[in-house]
Amino acid sequence: MHFELLGLISANSAFSAVKNMSAIAANLASVRGRIEAAARRAGRDPLTVRLVAVCKTVGSERVREAVEAGAQILGENYIQEAQRKIETLRVGISWHFIGHLQKNKAKYAIRLFDLIHSVDSFALAEELNRAAQKQGKVQEVLLQADLSGAETKFGVSEGEIIHLAEKISELKNISVKGLMTLPPFSDDPEESRPYFQKLRSLRDQLARMKIPGVSPEELSMGMSGDFEVAIEEGATLIRIGTAIFGPRPAKQLNGTQISADFQDS
Repeated sequence: MHFELLGLISANSAFSAVKNMSAIAANLASVRGRIEAAARRAGRDPLTVRLVAVCKTVGSERVREAVEAGAQILGENYIQEAQRKIETLRVGISWHFIGHLQKNKAKYAIRLFDLIHSVDSFALAEELNRAAQKQGKVQEVLLQADLSGAETKFGVSEGEIIHLAEKISELKNISVKGLMTLPPFSDDPEESRPYFQKLRSLRDQLARMKIPGVSPEELSMGMSGDFEVAIEEGATLIRIGTAIFGPRPAKQLNGTQISADFQDS
């Protein structure tokens, strides 16, 4: 009877904890469970996959909830919005820039972010290098690959990305840590798989070249709709917004309404 009572108390406590958990905390716990399951299916250690909680358009208090629930990396698309949140939250977490970065915002990005996912030209890399040099910092970046050839996407073509990495390796204050991509929008996560496979192949090719200053350890790929497939294909950084913070207002793209979360920029 004593053990049955203890079991009942334990079960009730667990139920109460889940019931009292905020929606954001519950979503974060769910995503973590899915990350672990996907990694184990692929024979990977779940700790090799890091979650970037994408908080664009999300208010600071809701972002704080995610941090209190254990989010350790926050991803932002817009410099001004990120700056406000970083100043408001003032917590010891890592900030990643995941949107399209204009050259005239490079100096701000250097000050605010630990990792920039979206370097898509040598001109941008040069601006980042100049700003990083002034601040005495070596900025870690990822090169954004456009593997679909879509006109609406930013990024470097598959055929140019190795050459871009070689050129950037000559910049002393930039360190290339890997690659990022954004597949075409689809409701079917399996349609993203070929793009993830292609990015992993490019990363492996880059690693074999052993270019000084280029350490392509990271693969930033996969969002709320396809991150499990991305993990199966080797993602080390997944960018999750909707599955944690809920849906954002929809946008129009070529007359089609799509989730704003799908747009990295």
